[in-house]
Amino acid sequence: MAWFSFGKDKTKEKETLDKGLGKTKENLLSRLTKTIAGRSTIDDSVLDNLEETLISSDVGVETTLKIIEHLQQRIKRDRYISTSELNSILRAEIATLLKHDESNFPSDFDQPLPHKPYVILVVGVNGVGKTTTIGKLAYQYKQAGKSVMLGASDTFRAAAVEQLTIWSERVGVPIVQQGMNADPASVAYDTLQSALSKDIDVVIIDTAGRLHNKVGLMNELTKIRKVMQKLVPDAPQEVLLVLDASTGQNAIEQARQFTAATEVNALALTKLDGTAKGGVAIGICDQFKIPVRYIGLGEQMTDLQMFDPEAFVDSLFA
Repeated sequence: MAWFSFGKDKTKEKETLDKGLGKTKENLLSRLTKTIAGRSTIDDSVLDNLEETLISSDVGVETTLKIIEHLQQRIKRDRYISTSELNSILRAEIATLLKHDESNFPSDFDQPLPHKPYVILVVGVNGVGKTTTIGKLAYQYKQAGKSVMLGASDTFRAAAVEQLTIWSERVGVPIVQQGMNADPASVAYDTLQSALSKDIDVVIIDTAGRLHNKVGLMNELTKIRKVMQKLVPDAPQEVLLVLDASTGQNAIEQARQFTAATEVNALALTKLDGTAKGGVAIGICDQFKIPVRYIGLGEQMTDLQMFDPEAFVDSLFA
C-alpha cells in the first residue's frame, strides 16, 4: 500500500496524520518512557509496567497479553534485549497486528473498483460520526472521479434522512430517500436499482444506528442485504462499521455487538484527532480480525484517509 491512500499532497496528508495522532502518541510514548527509565534491559518488571502501559493506552487486555507473550518469547530466544530495542520491537509487533488481507478492497480512492457498482453498507450506533463519514467517503470518491449515490436507509431517526440529504447536497451527489419510517430494505433496493440504471460507480447506504435489540438489528441488516442481492448478487462489498475512537473500550464493545449481528468486513475509526485513545485501533484489528479501512482526523471533508498500518505506526512512534 502507498504511504497514504488518497490525494497527491502526500506531505500534507502525512502532517494531518501526525497531528491527528498527537494525543495518542504523547500518551503512549510518555508512558513507555517512564516504563524503561533507568533500565538497560527488558526484565519481568519492565514487562509488567509495559503491560500496564498498553492496557491504559486502550490497546485492550487480550491484545496486550499477546504483545507481552511475543516479547517474552523474543527474550527467551535472544536471551538479551536492551530497552533501546523495545521501540523497534513494539513497532514491528503493532504493525503486524494492524495488517489484514485487503485484496478485495480498492487500495486508494482513485484506484479501479473491484466491482461496479461498489456497494458500501454503513453500520454503527448513533453519535459515532456515521453520517459524517458517509459524506466524507462520498466526497473522496467523487474527487477521485467516480460517480456516487447515497441511500438513506436509516429511517428510524427523525434527523437521519435530513442529515444525509444535507451531505448529498454539500458533496453534490444524488440521494435516494423515502422519508422517516419507510422500510429500510425498500430504500436500499430502490437505491441500488437507481444506481444500476444510471451506471453509478459507488453506492453508500446508511442504516439505523440502533434498533430495539440485537435480534432486531440482525434481522433488519439481513433483510437489506437480501434485497440488494436480488439486483447485485455479491452486494454489499463493504459492510463498514463506524466507531468513535474517543470512546476507547466502548468502541470494542460496539464492535463485538455489530460483528455478532452482521458480517462486518471493514472498520472506520472517527475522531482520532481529538483523543489519546487511538491505541484502540490496535485492539480492534487484532481481536476481530477486521481491517481498519478509514480513519477520521478532523472536521474537513479531506480529513478522512484510507488507513495505512505502516504510516499509522510510524506516526505513533516517530
